[in-house]
Amino acid sequence: MDFKRIVITGAPGTGKTSVIKSLENSGYFCFHEIIRTMTLEAIENEETDALQNNPIDFVSDAASFNQKLLKGRLEQFKQASEIKKDIVFYDRGVPDVLAYMDYFDQSYGDDFVNICQTNRYNKVFLLPPWKEIYKQDNERLESYSQAVDLHEHLEKTYSSFGYEIIEVPFGTVEERLKYILNNTQT
Repeated sequence: MDFKRIVITGAPGTGKTSVIKSLENSGYFCFHEIIRTMTLEAIENEETDALQNNPIDFVSDAASFNQKLLKGRLEQFKQASEIKKDIVFYDRGVPDVLAYMDYFDQSYGDDFVNICQTNRYNKVFLLPPWKEIYKQDNERLESYSQAVDLHEHLEKTYSSFGYEIIEVPFGTVEERLKYILNNTQT
């Protein structure tokens, strides 16, 4: 079955999760962001009082954490072929792992790059930082300033893999949903 793989990505606090929930409520299949669960696990397992950043930065074994994250995103990519839908949405894609690693100045091998090159999405929607809605919480540990920097890293990473990035304008969840769906059909 031919189907479209659509990534919804963006830095923390951009409204991405609300858009994903709206897509699901409209009957679309969405793979959820796996980093939130991994973040909670990392917080429980790490022996540090200073968990004030992304787990990629504070875990004791960042390489293993990133490998696990990449493996999880790759599994989602592969599982999509079993879904009987015309469109499958992803709350973040495989290249997000590299963007975050670049942001935190962490190295990765050719295996990470090869996975991004060979597992391709049809479209990538990027939600820009939005100061008015930005809020930190137990899983969203980055400041707004860091979110802006992460946005730039996401844009740069997806572009480096040849993706045409579609930036989603600010608006209500419904307006953003409509924008994404209209641009998914083309």
